[in-house]
Amino acid sequence: MAARRLGCPVAVLVTAALLVAGCGRGGSSEEPGAVESGAPGAGPFFGECGSITDEEVAEAVGVPNFAGVVRNSVGCEWQTSPDQDRNAPHFSFSWYRGSPIGRERAGSEMIGRPAADIEIGGHPGFESSLSSRLCELGVEFGDDFVHWSISYGKTDPTADPCVAARHLAELTVARGQ
Repeated sequence: MAARRLGCPVAVLVTAALLVAGCGRGGSSEEPGAVESGAPGAGPFFGECGSITDEEVAEAVGVPNFAGVVRNSVGCEWQTSPDQDRNAPHFSFSWYRGSPIGRERAGSEMIGRPAADIEIGGHPGFESSLSSRLCELGVEFGDDFVHWSISYGKTDPTADPCVAARHLAELTVARGQ
């Protein structure tokens, strides 16, 4: 009798799991790797590197060749120095899920980079810079935000870092799903 009582809830759980698995989005137009969180306040899906190509980054920052591109689950970094020299130009995109943008903004301000309010694609954000060599820009999506950092290190900039960051952020926001 105990085996029979245990079997019924297990069968119900297995059936429920199969039903839930069958309720995902379908169709051939779906982007590979797209994730729908369904969580309240969750922002759109941005794709690898904010859906920005290496060529688009190179064009925006005015640097034609990268010595390395690091890609991981939270973002990408384009490096001009093979040994990751922070004095050389480097550029990054990060996507923060369930993290407050205010903490990133406060961090920029704490280290001497005053932040200004911005809006991109109807979404609030901030931009902070340090001289003409560094600019950081964040755009908020509910409980998520994306962040672009453009740093020329100690080399002469080949583009205005805030103009480059804004252009890349506009592309990212426009391509969010």
